[in-house]
Amino acid sequence: LFGYRRRSYLVLAGITGCLSYSAVGNNFWGLLGEELSVTTTVAALVVSSACIAVSDVVADGIVVQKTRESAEIDPSLAGGLQSLCWGSAAIGGLLSAYFSGSLLEVMKPQEVFALTAILPFLVATIGLSIDEEPVGKIRAMESESSSADDGTLATTNSDVQDDPFVDVKSQINSLWQAIKQPEIYKPAAFLFLWQSTPTSEGASLFFMTEDLGFGPEFLGRIQIISAFSSLFGVWLYNTYLKTKSIKDILFWSTIVSFPLGLLDLILISHANRAVGIPDTWFVLGDDVVLSALGEIAFLPTLVLAARLCPRGVEAVLFATLMSINNGASTVGTEIGALLTKSLGVTETNFDNLAPLSFICNLTSLYPLFFITWLDGVGSVSEQEIEEEEAASATTAIDTDAV
Repeated sequence: LFGYRRRSYLVLAGITGCLSYSAVGNNFWGLLGEELSVTTTVAALVVSSACIAVSDVVADGIVVQKTRESAEIDPSLAGGLQSLCWGSAAIGGLLSAYFSGSLLEVMKPQEVFALTAILPFLVATIGLSIDEEPVGKIRAMESESSSADDGTLATTNSDVQDDPFVDVKSQINSLWQAIKQPEIYKPAAFLFLWQSTPTSEGASLFFMTEDLGFGPEFLGRIQIISAFSSLFGVWLYNTYLKTKSIKDILFWSTIVSFPLGLLDLILISHANRAVGIPDTWFVLGDDVVLSALGEIAFLPTLVLAARLCPRGVEAVLFATLMSINNGASTVGTEIGALLTKSLGVTETNFDNLAPLSFICNLTSLYPLFFITWLDGVGSVSEQEIEEEEAASATTAIDTDAV
């Protein structure tokens, strides 16, 4: 796009997202009348969410590329890059959680949206600073190199450049060749199953606001605690769990999460009040453990996804795997919504919230029946991956020296 593979997408997504949030925050600048329309507001928020998704995909591609480049120099740097990125994301979530809760106490929602428009604008600004060669320059260099090797190839390259869709066709073909390999589609299928289990988050949010009486400020405080817990999970993983196999981490984190998830039943039944534990402390304590555990379980999936990506299609395949992961989360949310509706749980009726919570927690165990799909690629630890890449890099250097 505009001669660049990544920079232009970040800039365009950032500017579009900035305009979308600004439109919602400023009542579409009066262009659509005095009153906000639900349809146009939802459309603007969908566009802003799509812009965030585009930026996320481009950023994932950059991370995978840098991971590959770092692996050739220092594999330990490559292994820590994913943790650094998601640790940074947790810090961003921490700041967002703090300000989202506190700002709603003193500002209108529209004013918060208008203020949020600054963030995608910053993404566009950062996108301009990305060090990236124009596609045309790269092709010219490749053409000159091919011409030096074989004069007939120059004509072929010229013909290829006349086809504006050659890169798209090549990427689609390479992606298909990669995905149809069992060592890639089986782990990808497991990640989908693992992430698509139903959730009762929507009903739980209504329960906390309507039944427990939690306000925006306290909900923001919960998000802050979750962000701190996620950072702790990143530290715990890098310090103690990098030597454990990806498969074992996913298995045991799922097993441990099940009884911890059932603690929600205590809160729903208000049994915690009988032993003198306030609702606020119980929610915060439960959230600390589950957030840290969730980060510990999520980081290995990133390592696994990066390891599945063969050379040549790292960015597009990693983006595809992350899209599968995000799509699975959407599927889990929708299944949870159907269960919520089937059990008659509403914003005011929480009689069947306990069965809903139990079913959602129980179904989180079923992906373990397919964990053998991770045999091979998921049976090694991140540290073993780093050591393997270090050995490969050393061998390559020795070969070049000879």
